[in-house]
Amino acid sequence: MVGYKSMALGQLLALAGAASMLCVNGFVPATFGARSINTELAAATVKGDIDTRTGKPTGTSFLPAETVERAKVGNKIEKTKIAKDGSSAWSDIYEYAAKIRAGELDWKDIEGGDFNSRFKFAGLLHRDKRTPGQFMLRLKVPNGIINSDQLRFYADSVEKYGTEVGVIDITTRANIQLRGVKIEDAPDIIDGLHARNQTTIQSALDSVRNMVGNPIAGIDDKEMVDTREFANALNDLVSLDPVTNTRGNPAWANLPRKFNIAISGSRDDFAHTHINDIGLQPCPHGETGVMGFNVVLGGYMSIKRVAESIDSDMWIPADRESVVTFCEAILRIFRDESDRKDRQKARLMWLVEKYGVEEFKKAVVAEVESYNRGVKVENFQPRPTEAFERRELLGIHPQPQEGKVRVGIFIPAGRLSQTECKQIAYLADMYSGGEIRLTVEQNVILPNVDEDKVEELLNENALNGDSRLKINPGLIEGNVVSCTGAQFCGLALIETKSHAESVAKKLESLVTVDRPIRIHWTGCPNSCGQVQVADIGIMGAPARKEDPDTGKMKAVPGCKIFVGGKIGEEGHLALDPEMTGIPLAEEDLVPVLVDILKERFGAKDKTGEQKKKWYKFWKKSKAQE
Repeated sequence: MVGYKSMALGQLLALAGAASMLCVNGFVPATFGARSINTELAAATVKGDIDTRTGKPTGTSFLPAETVERAKVGNKIEKTKIAKDGSSAWSDIYEYAAKIRAGELDWKDIEGGDFNSRFKFAGLLHRDKRTPGQFMLRLKVPNGIINSDQLRFYADSVEKYGTEVGVIDITTRANIQLRGVKIEDAPDIIDGLHARNQTTIQSALDSVRNMVGNPIAGIDDKEMVDTREFANALNDLVSLDPVTNTRGNPAWANLPRKFNIAISGSRDDFAHTHINDIGLQPCPHGETGVMGFNVVLGGYMSIKRVAESIDSDMWIPADRESVVTFCEAILRIFRDESDRKDRQKARLMWLVEKYGVEEFKKAVVAEVESYNRGVKVENFQPRPTEAFERRELLGIHPQPQEGKVRVGIFIPAGRLSQTECKQIAYLADMYSGGEIRLTVEQNVILPNVDEDKVEELLNENALNGDSRLKINPGLIEGNVVSCTGAQFCGLALIETKSHAESVAKKLESLVTVDRPIRIHWTGCPNSCGQVQVADIGIMGAPARKEDPDTGKMKAVPGCKIFVGGKIGEEGHLALDPEMTGIPLAEEDLVPVLVDILKERFGAKDKTGEQKKKWYKFWKKSKAQE
C-alpha cells in the first residue's frame, strides 16, 4: 500500500477512486458506485498521524484536540483506544493468528486490552466466561441481504467447532454472527468474507452497527422507498476507506459509543426506526410530493436506560447524497462532542437532550451546509393518515412482479445449525436465484420465487417432518425473538434461545390466538432481545422458589415480564415490567404467560382435539431434545 505520510492532498484525491490501491486483506464492492471524498480524511492524512501497521491514519487523529483530552481522562475503553488505536485491530489479529499457528504464542498470552476490547473493532467478541479462547464473529450485512454461497461459507467456517458451539445466529439487526471462532482461524474467515463481498471490520464496540433496511425492498407492492441503495451507501460511509477503497474507515474508528441507523421503506417500519439513533421514516413532502424521510433520533436500549426515538423536526429528500451527507453530519457531531467519561451517557439521545431538539437541529443543519454539497434539510413533513395495517413477513405473499412471490421462513429464536444453513442455501439456489433476506425478527425470506414453484418448495424435506424450519408456524411460535442468552453470553442471567423455543411450543399447545403475538426474550437488562418492543417481553432476572426438600425459599433462574410494546408506525416501548421475580421453570412461567395471553390478548383454550394434536407434537419435540 502506498504510504500516507509523503502524500499531498492532491495525491490523496487522485487516489480516492483508484481500485488498484488495494491492500491484501481489503476489497472493493463491485456493486457500489463512486463516492465523495471525506475531506476530514485528507486533512488527517496530511497531519501525518499514520498507523504504521495499516498505513492509514488512526481513528484518534480525526478527533479535535479537546475531544482527545477528554478521552485521555475518560473511561477505561477510551484510554485503551488512545493507547492503541482500534482501527488497526484486524492487523494485530492476523499477526497473532500466524504466531499461534506457528506454535510461538498461546491465546492466553495475548494482551487483555486486545483480546477483550480492541478485537471487537474487527468483529471479534471474546466469550471468555462461556467459551474461553473462542469468539463470536459479527458481520456487516447491509439491508440484511445475503446469498447462498455466503450462507454455506458461514456453515463451513464454524464446522470445526462442532454442532453445539459452531452455530450461526441471525440478529435483531438482520445481521449474522458466527459462534466458536478461534484467533488462529479468523484471518481465513475474514479473507473468505472479503472474497464474498462481506466484512466484519467496524461491526462491534464503538462503531456504527449494521445498516437496517426494508427486508422486502424492491419486491414490496407498498414500498415508498427502496432502502437497499441507502443501506449500502451508509455502510460504505462508515466502513470503507475512501482513499484506499479498502475496508475500515479510520474517520469513524473512534466513536464514543456504538451507533445504530435504520431506514424504513414503508409504513410497516420493518426496520424498527423508533429504537435507533437515527431512524429514517419515508414520507412525501407535503407540498411538492417529493419522497423523502422524516428523521427521528435517539432511540436505544441499555442496562441503565431505554429510550424511544424522538421527532427531530427534520426532513430530507430520499436521494443518496442527502441521506449520506445528513448521517455524516450527525455522526461528526456525535463523534466529537458526546461523553467520553460515562459510557452510559455516550449515546446520541443524551447529546440531543444536552442541546435541546431545536438547538441540535440548528447544529445539524449548519454542519450539513458546511459540506457545500447542495443538500437541504427541511422541517418535518405531515405523516400519512390513511388507515394502514402492518403486514406479515412469514408465509407466502405476492410480489408486484408478475408471477413472483416472497416466502418467509421461520427460524426458531434466530439460531441456525450448520446443516440448516446449507438447507436454506439449497432452497435459495432452487427457488430464489440464490438470494436470501434476513429480518430483524431473526427469520429469512426467499424473494422472487416463481408462483408455479411454490407447491414444490412447500414439499421440500427441509420444511417438513422434524425440521425446525417452517413457512407457516403458529401465531405465537412464529413470532419469538431471542438474544444470545447464557449459552454464550457472560452477561446473560438466563439461557434464552432454548427456553424461547420450548415455551412457545408449549403455549401453542395450550391456547389459540387470533393474531400474531410477539414474545421477546433477553438474558439481561441490556435488552439485546428488545423486550420493550414486544407484546410480551421476558427479561432474565433473579427469582426465588420454595425448595420441596427443605421447604425454604432458594434462588432460581427467573425473569421480569413486560407487556404492551408496539412496532410499526405507531411504535411504542413498554418501559417498565408488569411482573418481577417469576421463576423460569416451565411449570411456573407457562401458567403466568397463559393468563397474560387470555387477559390481554384474547387467547382461548385449545379444544380437546387441538390439545391432543399439539401435545403429541410437543412431546415428540421434547423427546428429540
